[in-house]
Amino acid sequence: MGALDGLLVIALEQAVAAPVCTVRRADGGARVIKVERDGGETARNYDAAVKGTSAYFAWLNRGKESTVLNLKEAEDFALFKRMLGKADVLVQNLAPGAMGRMGLSDEVLAQEFPRLIAVSIVGYGQDTDYSAMRAYDLLVQAESGICAVTGTPDEPAKIGVSAADIATGSNAHALILEALIARGQTGRGAQIEVAMFDGVADWMAVPLLHHEYGGKPTRRYGIMHASIYPYGSFSCSDGAVMIAVQTNAEYKRLCDVVLREPALFEDPRFASNALRVQNRDAMDAAMMPIMAALTTAEAEARLQDAGIAWGRYTEVADLPGHVALRRQEVVLPGGETAHVPRPAGRAEQRQAPAIPGLGEHTDAVRAEFAG
Repeated sequence: MGALDGLLVIALEQAVAAPVCTVRRADGGARVIKVERDGGETARNYDAAVKGTSAYFAWLNRGKESTVLNLKEAEDFALFKRMLGKADVLVQNLAPGAMGRMGLSDEVLAQEFPRLIAVSIVGYGQDTDYSAMRAYDLLVQAESGICAVTGTPDEPAKIGVSAADIATGSNAHALILEALIARGQTGRGAQIEVAMFDGVADWMAVPLLHHEYGGKPTRRYGIMHASIYPYGSFSCSDGAVMIAVQTNAEYKRLCDVVLREPALFEDPRFASNALRVQNRDAMDAAMMPIMAALTTAEAEARLQDAGIAWGRYTEVADLPGHVALRRQEVVLPGGETAHVPRPAGRAEQRQAPAIPGLGEHTDAVRAEFAG
């Protein structure tokens, strides 16, 4: 049982952004019918890493049903419209304009399905000059400035996961919940546009505000924080430790307990976070030799005693054994099982949700929504 039990979601989706949204609906108990083309949606064919199933697909499609339809054929298109007639939510991330060319523009959807919450995931706002631009995660990261503040001083980088897609799907998920609440009050659905660029541009608010109002560029510092210091990775004699200092009180404890150099707290060059950022080279010159003389165990013990936030750098190969990692079992097409990270805030499901095989539910859906 879930809060979204009884909700019917039609997912005309592919890749990552829309599936991020709809898998959250399925996690909450909604019925999600995924409409795929012959051959399957894009993410089914990215790889075969999880016992023959794409890692992306195994991550984002648990608990859904798969129906193969050809929406260019009149019979299947009519079936699709009957499905919409009973649906609460439509989520689609087709190319901009594709729904309109199909005869299902926002205006048509609002008129024919007044209770439907129709969500269109696009790359860029459809009222901007970029409305027709094709958008993939890397391209949106680059366009939004994320890559300009990520990487090393010598080379920009993308975030190593599909950040723009994940942000977009999460935004869509939240907006649908708001629209459902509004529908409960008004009885009417909504047409919602969620642009990938908007979501990541929102994440860029601090560098943008620093630039526009502070006249300061946000430089790239690799694993170090660009506007808080000391905040990042510091080498020890046998590894490294991550340290996060955000207040002057924490900085004093760092100097007194961890570095055992109380005079550093009195140094006027380091009297505030802004000055520590400005003088980070001098801060490093004072701090790094002390840290380098400690083992990671010694550094961690001192940080713990000082009440300073710290962490360890984890390789992907180490993540499966991380004591904080909570997992969820899923059933792959064919019956084998795999484990994915459990979504935040969710209890472990009593029954492992299944990843649908391509078209696994087509016959049942055709029978259910027959004209």
